[in-house]
Amino acid sequence: MSAYTLPPISSISGLSNNSKIELLNHLFEPCEVLQKILLTNVLGSENAKFYSTYKQFIEVSRKELLEYLKLEKSSPQYDENISKIISAHPRLGANKSKIGNLSIHSQKEQQSLLQASREESEKLSDLNNLYESKFPGLRYVVFVNGRSREVIMANMVERIRRNNIGLEKVDSINAMCDIALDRAKKLGAKL
Repeated sequence: MSAYTLPPISSISGLSNNSKIELLNHLFEPCEVLQKILLTNVLGSENAKFYSTYKQFIEVSRKELLEYLKLEKSSPQYDENISKIISAHPRLGANKSKIGNLSIHSQKEQQSLLQASREESEKLSDLNNLYESKFPGLRYVVFVNGRSREVIMANMVERIRRNNIGLEKVDSINAMCDIALDRAKKLGAKL
């Protein structure tokens, strides 16, 4: 999938900032806002934390992102930053020409969705459009984990009908962290 290998978990607090950013970009989608939050509060030297597993590191990252989400109510900047973090993930089933370059991880994770029939692709595109109009600034994020297009689209419809942007943000952050756990495992980490 990728020539990148995760560094030993015991060494991540001592990595250079560029190496930490590379690590975050492989576990999560590249996003400057996410990088800043996690570099400062999870990987920062002033907060030097030593993690015994990548699972522990990702769960601390999840907690930090969910805490950041709570701050959102205090400032429009927080709301914009949460949107940037969530929208760093590509649309489900969208081809490269419509969303720019997919990360190597997203390409692999979305392989089955990218091979949909024209009808399924159009339905997924319509659902993406509906979701994004219902929740401006967000993108539907879910841990696919081998689930079929039909199951994913049913979940998407359910979340659109639920019509709760606060829960969408929480579900998206949790999905991003579930994806990061899966990526860590695929990159050789023992969770």
